[in-house]
Amino acid sequence: MTPRSFLLSQEMSDYVRACSEPPDQVVADLIAETAEMAERGEVPPTFQIAPEQGALMQALTAALGVRTAIEIGTFTGFSALCIARGMPADGSLLCLDINPETTAIARGYWERAGVSSRIELRIGDAHETLRALPSAETFDLAFVDADKTGYPLYVEELHPRMKPNGVVLIDNTLRRGGVLNPQTDDDRATAALNTALVSDQRWETVLLPLADGLTMLRKR
Repeated sequence: MTPRSFLLSQEMSDYVRACSEPPDQVVADLIAETAEMAERGEVPPTFQIAPEQGALMQALTAALGVRTAIEIGTFTGFSALCIARGMPADGSLLCLDINPETTAIARGYWERAGVSSRIELRIGDAHETLRALPSAETFDLAFVDADKTGYPLYVEELHPRMKPNGVVLIDNTLRRGGVLNPQTDDDRATAALNTALVSDQRWETVLLPLADGLTMLRKR
């Protein structure tokens, strides 16, 4: 499997995955189906999170005792599956996405994994859906993996909706190194966000060199 991190060689990527929690058959099938879609040109090959990132998110969700979570950008459902599996049976995950076709695949795997009762999927513009949610401290965990230029707005809208000590995970915050010399709108937006978050005292911030960069924010 191609490394998702530009920081790792193929050999080191294989080693990392061999020494991490292995995917079960449901996850393996989901990863394989998404990879086949990418090979046919139906979806971009970089939209799905790395297997080791999924393992971390599931373990982190369980370790934090997350009961309420929100995901912005669901794709074929791997990240949501990991979060839902880390929750108790009565946990609640709200997924926001704009694509009914890729999320239809997600629904099938959530059902197969036995976690569909924990997940609510809302199709539409995530900015509008998020703004329409009550501005109350609701969520223990949030995962953001959507339009990169929209990241600052997502973070701003999430802040009042996160519980104290709530954690926000933001994907692709290294942009395959593009944040060092931004050449695209996505790179520039991500680099600006990274800089802004370091001085934003509302959050405790750490940028992890996992996959294509995973920023973790803790609401102070």
